[in-house]
Amino acid sequence: MQVHRDINNLPSFKDTVLTIGTFDGVHSGHLEIIKQVKKEAEKINGYSLIITFDPHPRMVLTPGKCGSLKLLNTLHEKIELIESQGIDHLVIVPFTKTFAEQSPEEYIKSFLIKKFHPKIIITGYDHHFGKDRKGNYKMLEEYGAEGKYKVEEIPAHVLDNVSISSTKIRQALNEGNIQFANQYLGYEYFFTGVIVDGNKLGRTLGFPTANIFVADAHKLIPPYGVYAVSVKIRNNVDESFDSLPYYNGMMNIGIRPTIGDDKIMTEVNIFDFNKNIYGMEMRVYVKKYMRPEIKFANLDALKIQLHDDEMQVRNIMKKGA
Repeated sequence: MQVHRDINNLPSFKDTVLTIGTFDGVHSGHLEIIKQVKKEAEKINGYSLIITFDPHPRMVLTPGKCGSLKLLNTLHEKIELIESQGIDHLVIVPFTKTFAEQSPEEYIKSFLIKKFHPKIIITGYDHHFGKDRKGNYKMLEEYGAEGKYKVEEIPAHVLDNVSISSTKIRQALNEGNIQFANQYLGYEYFFTGVIVDGNKLGRTLGFPTANIFVADAHKLIPPYGVYAVSVKIRNNVDESFDSLPYYNGMMNIGIRPTIGDDKIMTEVNIFDFNKNIYGMEMRVYVKKYMRPEIKFANLDALKIQLHDDEMQVRNIMKKGA
């Protein structure tokens, strides 16, 4: 898949079938749209193309309300997931106020037609674009003859599925209902961060942990608690996570109330693992929520609970949950 980030330096697209959206999560609902794009591209022996935006439009249009905006994917994760679906081209449009201020006519003529020369535009009946979101599906159809393209509608049930799925996934993750979220995603929810130095308390308890720093503040991280997870670790950013082995473990997210630490930590105890991995990247695949974070009377009580947690997580992994 070719990824294009400079909309003023695009190749001369020909015979493209395109769709437009944020595609946050690239979940099972989105895959129906992607299949439609690929199917139509194959029919005309053309190219499949997805247009998405960075940053998320809401961060530009309503910045004051975006402190709590949490996304299922970082941009890099989105690129990976779309590439895995066999799309030919992904165009990442830098979303700015200037871009948002285009009139609907300018958006169609100067953006869609001039830059992409589409044969087919696949979009929803409720798609709006341009200044004040005045552009719509009907307007796209009206310019079809001039732009030498046709517009195909994404079925309403698919759009509803996308909308409902995204909302349900976020809600499920925020409630710790990981299995439900993973079912709707079509894959295990994951996040990636750099392994940073910690206070090494886990090591003294017999449960050394890798502390993970996730740079993207808008990435949705599950709520406080203990989780069953699998992880992959890479030392080279050019290396694909797909080619790396999984390691099982348990993760704690929270403030570690037993030791009186108010700092929010995301830490993973990797089973049967003893390597120096500071500074490397870890991808965490969240499998199951185990229990809430608890304040214990002392460190000995915490250690007993950690042994119980490990036994339960290992049993889950054996069953393939």
